[in-house]
Amino acid sequence: MNILYVACGIPLPGTLGGSTHTLEVARGLAGRGHVVHVVAAPAQPHLAPVAVPGVTTHTLVVPKLLSFLGDRQIDRWCEQIAPDIVMERYYNFAGGGLRAAARRGIPTVLEVNAAIIDPPVVLKRRIDDLLGGPLRHAAVAQCRMADRIVTPLASTVPDTIARERVVELPWGAAVERFTPASDDPPRPAHVVFLGSFRGWHGAADLVRACGRLYDAGMRFTCTLIGDGPERAAVEALATRWAEHIRFSGAVPYEHVPTLLATATIGVAPFDTSRHPALRAAGFFWSPLKVYEYMAAGLPVVTTDLPPLNRIIRAGQEGELFAEGDVAALAQAIERLLCDPARARALGHAARERVVAHYSWSHHCAELERIMQQLVARG
Repeated sequence: MNILYVACGIPLPGTLGGSTHTLEVARGLAGRGHVVHVVAAPAQPHLAPVAVPGVTTHTLVVPKLLSFLGDRQIDRWCEQIAPDIVMERYYNFAGGGLRAAARRGIPTVLEVNAAIIDPPVVLKRRIDDLLGGPLRHAAVAQCRMADRIVTPLASTVPDTIARERVVELPWGAAVERFTPASDDPPRPAHVVFLGSFRGWHGAADLVRACGRLYDAGMRFTCTLIGDGPERAAVEALATRWAEHIRFSGAVPYEHVPTLLATATIGVAPFDTSRHPALRAAGFFWSPLKVYEYMAAGLPVVTTDLPPLNRIIRAGQEGELFAEGDVAALAQAIERLLCDPARARALGHAARERVVAHYSWSHHCAELERIMQQLVARG
């Protein structure tokens, strides 16, 4: 198939989760023999272009909030490329790929990894309601244009959209690149966090939990990888334990496997109390960090809420703790640090589980099946 993949506002390459997702889906579909054209934002500074056989990147230089201004350019690319199918990553102000496809009778897939309609507690929703709901109407219009909607959690899609058009499909990890490090000799105790330092990612809770363990006399290192709005505050919080806690800043995606290979535990301490949409719609993200920890053979400590507790099962691939409970988070980390053999066994089980169920290869095979059905239907 000839596939046009529209990801407005997503830098390619980039250090954001959306950048990783877009690159891996494009790479995976191309690896299955398809020709893939990606429409993306300019690469983040200091990142070299990524050459992927079978993938052509078209750069759309339009501010993300004004993505609709790129419609004419997307329409021209659609005319030139003549795709068999168009897939677009959902964004409220986008939809140019769906509209270009509709004008040509081309089947479409909409990728959704956030709530299509914000709950009333979100400021953007309240403003939208005061204006008569233009954002809500535009969002629902994108869903209605799409022949299929792929999302980790069906509750992200309004109930007014027929359920047979919605496919629950988790994201994944590049299991062929994130490989476990050797346990011989045993690695020093090293806890790792990978994220964008937003409040609901829980980086501050991780520092507080590790601080409890340091104050109790435990010795291990902790590395926080990434950048974001709360990084400065989290670094200030970590000052007391600066000899044990390191911050790497944002790193190119291709460097992440090497960094995880030095770790012994991966932590994803999400706290949905800091994100009203997650509270209202459920944890609709399919967190890449969790899958990448698993692919690296790490036992995972994460929050005990669905679907995280279905990906990481307590005592099988890692440890779970009650949301927002720093003491319980510290205890979960301590259990793994105090029993390295058990931690390694859980890490091996995590690797087996992600290879079997949560790889990008598995994701792209299912995407291919959906696309081929739509193209065959005409």
